[in-house]
Amino acid sequence: MNREYTLYKPKFLTENSPLVLLLHGAKSNPNDIIEYSGMNTIADNGNFMVCYPQGTISPITNNTHWNSNLEISDTNDTDFLSKLAQKIQKDFKLNRENIFIAGMSNGGFMAYTIACEKSEVFNSIASVAGTMSGNDWRNCSPTERVPVLQVSGTNDSTVPYDGSMNTKFGWGGAPNIEEVIKFWSNLNLCSKEETIKFNDINRSDGSIVELTKKIGEETKNEIWFYKIIGGGHDWPGWTKSWGNKDINTSIEIWKFFKKHLK
Repeated sequence: MNREYTLYKPKFLTENSPLVLLLHGAKSNPNDIIEYSGMNTIADNGNFMVCYPQGTISPITNNTHWNSNLEISDTNDTDFLSKLAQKIQKDFKLNRENIFIAGMSNGGFMAYTIACEKSEVFNSIASVAGTMSGNDWRNCSPTERVPVLQVSGTNDSTVPYDGSMNTKFGWGGAPNIEEVIKFWSNLNLCSKEETIKFNDINRSDGSIVELTKKIGEETKNEIWFYKIIGGGHDWPGWTKSWGNKDINTSIEIWKFFKKHLK
């Protein structure tokens, strides 16, 4: 199978820089997430490379997707993404310990699959409006501890906050997103917690943001959980994204990844 991806290389990228893979959602493509995430601008400022892989078309849904251990295709996206990341790292002499992955919706599901199955390749993950698939929740056993950033809207009807997603085709099966956060917090030996309430700088969006940081003092790993109270199935941001406007998700993701650079 021929696979495609879009690669963004900042003008002043140097050797040993980080690499971020950013995954679109189901029915989407790299151009969409490039536009609404604004991640290329963040990469310019942070001096890291960004890769936007293209998901394949599921024979069941006839839509683009990532196979996060679902039942809609037999595509091996776990190997594709990990081998792609390693190829780019070698080709551009990037830092192999600083490879990260983030995704929107189904892309967020896939980021969790990577955390479960390829923790030796990827440093940390970020999931925006995603969660773990049923199969991942039941079988996840990473070989290394993986820091996790999660963004969830309490009014998300596509990937419900309370874990009530339909189990058809293997999508649902994970519990309340707070239980998912608890799983990863325990895995990273997080014993300390702090909460940050962001200013409601845009009241027209009908939502506010609360960030809970779970901190592993022994492991130096953290779990960041952004609860968008009143938020939907969104990529919160200030420009071409939609939903909450009190935070810029792409800035927050890079801030989190930067925290875990090695």
